[in-house]
Amino acid sequence: MREGSLEAPTRHPVAWQDEAFYDEVNLDTELRRVFDICHSCRRCFNLCDSFPRLFDLIDDSTSGELDNVASSAFKSVVDACTLCDMCFMTKCPYVPPHEFQLDFPHLMLRYRAVEHRKGAVPASARAIKEIDRNGRLAAPIAGLANWVIDERNEVTRPVLQKIAKIHREARLPRFVGKTFVMRARDDRAFIDITAPAYGRKAVLYATCTVNYHLPSVGAATRKVLAANGVETEVVYPGCCGMPQHEHGDLAKVAEAAVRVAEAMAPWIDRGYPVVALVPSCALMLKFEWPLIVPRDWPAYPLVDKLARATVDVSEYVVDLARTAGLAPGLKPLDGPVALHSACHARAQNMGQKAAEMLRLVPELELKVIERCSGHGGSFGVMQDFFEVAHKVGKPVVRQALASGAPYVVSECPLAGLHIAQGMERQTDRESETPPQAGSRGAGLHPIELIARAYGLDET
Repeated sequence: MREGSLEAPTRHPVAWQDEAFYDEVNLDTELRRVFDICHSCRRCFNLCDSFPRLFDLIDDSTSGELDNVASSAFKSVVDACTLCDMCFMTKCPYVPPHEFQLDFPHLMLRYRAVEHRKGAVPASARAIKEIDRNGRLAAPIAGLANWVIDERNEVTRPVLQKIAKIHREARLPRFVGKTFVMRARDDRAFIDITAPAYGRKAVLYATCTVNYHLPSVGAATRKVLAANGVETEVVYPGCCGMPQHEHGDLAKVAEAAVRVAEAMAPWIDRGYPVVALVPSCALMLKFEWPLIVPRDWPAYPLVDKLARATVDVSEYVVDLARTAGLAPGLKPLDGPVALHSACHARAQNMGQKAAEMLRLVPELELKVIERCSGHGGSFGVMQDFFEVAHKVGKPVVRQALASGAPYVVSECPLAGLHIAQGMERQTDRESETPPQAGSRGAGLHPIELIARAYGLDET
């Protein structure tokens, strides 16, 4: 090991089937070991609210050290972690293979797994994480469901806050009556046989967000790939389990991994790469699932095969451009773009693929924002964390507004929604803020701008 822990960070399997994993005395010992290291370093103070909470607990103690902080206070630190992985990937000098073996996000995951086993996860959180069930129930009544969840609805949102603990002002993704999978069955994209990449094939993992809420992202992806000669199939065996992951239900995550891996295996065997449309889902397929599914399970080889075959949508388009060349036809957009580089895209350790993809558009003026949006899955919409999430995301909002760009896009649809609302909140409070920023594209996915540059968008 070289000085400064300059090696690439590595992760160990999550031992959630081991009874010692749930030993609360052992967990407390590990929390104190890691928190003491964090306290002595503090490089991560500006990443999220977990670290300021931890440091405040220590600084406000009678000794100014961790030994005078009650273990019961650690829950506030754990609750503020969004599992974004940025401390592990970009800040911490003590991650494996360093001898300290510090993996803060997975320690927070372990704490939540213990809480989940004890039945400490609230019923409201358990209901929210059932994404597929909620999407299936809402789709047939999408209009009514969207009226209920509209943040401007002064009748239903206070009730939703009281029952589900979702902040009454939090903007929630709208439901669609016709899912992306349903639309894909009815709409076969025209394949350009003259494109340089003609003959390639890919299977799109729809993801719950795109399937139930944002089919426009999936449609844009199919159109862009078809224009480049790539034939696509849309497959959605179910949610990747990220909502269960953030609440410590690791058995459910493992079940989701096996289910999806088994469904994708025939496509992979036929040479299809698996293109994930949301970075959080790509991160689960690529990195988290092989660490959570036990290696002695019969399905583990399928999970590992899927991990190796999975690419993020921006990563795939950039690879097309490099290896085959993109089809001609990209035209300049009608204004600059501010791109939020999502944490779960950065955690894939693949570089700024969304930025690389957007720079394929001629004459593009691009501003890249590498800060956390603060949303963090369901964290950003919950009653207890909504304002914290907007506080964490304020630097992103300020940079987006300062750019004046009419297009403010994010690889993460939930982050994009959160940033768009933050921009509106900031504009309302500061009248001098340029109102035109994000006026034509706040909350879009970068692939939608590529479709627009090709003249393939539906607007």
